[in-house]
Amino acid sequence: MKYCLGVDIGGTTVKMGLFEENGTILDKWEIATDTSEEGKAILPNIASSIDAKIGEHSLDKRDILGIGVGVPAPVNADGVVNGSANLGWKYKEVKKELEELTGLTSYIGNDANVAALGEMWKGGGEGEKNMIMVTLGTGVGGGVIIDGKMLVGANGAGGEIGHLCVNYSETDTCGCGNKGCLEQYASATGIVRLARQKLGQEMRSTVLNKEDVTAKDVFDAVKAGDEVAQEIAVEFGRYLGYGLANLAAVADPAVFVIGGGVSKAGEVLIPYIEKPYMERSFFANKNVRFVLAQLGNDAGICGAAKMVLDAQ
Repeated sequence: MKYCLGVDIGGTTVKMGLFEENGTILDKWEIATDTSEEGKAILPNIASSIDAKIGEHSLDKRDILGIGVGVPAPVNADGVVNGSANLGWKYKEVKKELEELTGLTSYIGNDANVAALGEMWKGGGEGEKNMIMVTLGTGVGGGVIIDGKMLVGANGAGGEIGHLCVNYSETDTCGCGNKGCLEQYASATGIVRLARQKLGQEMRSTVLNKEDVTAKDVFDAVKAGDEVAQEIAVEFGRYLGYGLANLAAVADPAVFVIGGGVSKAGEVLIPYIEKPYMERSFFANKNVRFVLAQLGNDAGICGAAKMVLDAQ
């Protein structure tokens, strides 16, 4: 039996999984992400945790096909990261360093692309080869899968859909430095921003409180039939649906998989995205499904393992 490892590096924790080559998860665990001193301990900590787990399962390193890793940053074809704000890394030769630490072949990808690969393999996109995953969290991430392969691009920034410009008259600046990015409207923080703007001028009664409103509050209120919340959801959905219609004209997916913390609102989200998408999409792109992500926190480790298996 051959095995592989999937690693998903986040700003707070590193999630890891040990897989059989048929895709069965044998074990999964996590360790804290040590971002001190520009994150210099992150890879050594991963390597020692992997070594311990290999020992625990009495495996021979010769039976391990490799390690797949998802990183919260653009990653180039050589497995090099040119800076990750969440990890403290500046220039980091992730592939080279991890291979030296573990003696195992390593495959490195952007975390959102890797999670998309996981959802295609075992989650919401199972059975499809062309899909776009949209991760609605603190920001908006994305992964584009074409013919079963991650769209990486020349600089490792393929699938950065949070920075599509969807509002040319925006005056506030996005975290990336540009203005009018999808992330400013469709992320959890973006939904809060839309809610505060609306509540600041709203005269009707609503269960929402401008001072401490969250994205979850908005969709809980939508479910409860709150009219103001529903209008906020319509605005959120319009930005996202129109943005995805533009993406579909390029990538022509069979399915959009919606993940991230905001997706925990459940199926109530889908119509708010699907309706504006259908209004703006090219006729050939209308035959598409919108589904919720299914793997949760396991999407990253599953996609990372799939990178290894696909390389064999």
